[in-house]
Amino acid sequence: MLFHLVKKDFILAKKYLLFMLVFAVIGPMFIYSKLGFDNGSFTSFLITVLFTEYILFNMVSMQEDKYRGSALLCTTPHTRNGVIKAKYLFVLVIFIGCFLLFNLAVAIGFSTGLARLNIYSIGIALLIISVFFGILIPIQTKFGYEKTKYIFFILIFLTPFILPTIIEWYQSMNFNINFQLPLPQTVMVWVPFVISIFIILISMIISIQIFSKKNL
Repeated sequence: MLFHLVKKDFILAKKYLLFMLVFAVIGPMFIYSKLGFDNGSFTSFLITVLFTEYILFNMVSMQEDKYRGSALLCTTPHTRNGVIKAKYLFVLVIFIGCFLLFNLAVAIGFSTGLARLNIYSIGIALLIISVFFGILIPIQTKFGYEKTKYIFFILIFLTPFILPTIIEWYQSMNFNINFQLPLPQTVMVWVPFVISIFIILISMIISIQIFSKKNL
């Protein structure tokens, strides 16, 4: 059931899908070339993922709002729980796709300095994506696409200007924040993934509760 719902989302986003697939490869190389600080590969990946995720998710939300997709889906055998779970799965599938395409970008642009990310950096990127969509999806479920689209549109399109500045400032200040949990290093690298799952599960539960009570 979830597979068909996720497939439906990709069909709704097909107008921008090919463009965003190309962007997921070219974007990191272009963004990296404009950055002038260490850890540019991570920043390039994160900005690319945020843009790709948001544009595709936004396209699906816009189409569903226009044609009352959620109301129509609830007249089918698909449950309300399934409709919400598919949204989170859609975001996860795009993240995995972006990660795979980023590795292709690294292979193409290796000579420019773009490098593969380690497990911990991937986890941090997933954590940031989880926080963003963990907030966006419940709010959009509660208030609808039209009432919330401009807020997140502004946030996402300010990211390429704000995020590099924050990271560059942080590196220039030479902060030394050393927070260590009493865990082996091999376990520590997976902590961001665990936190991401925890955030997504809480967000999903909230979204399901909101959607189950919503009058469609």
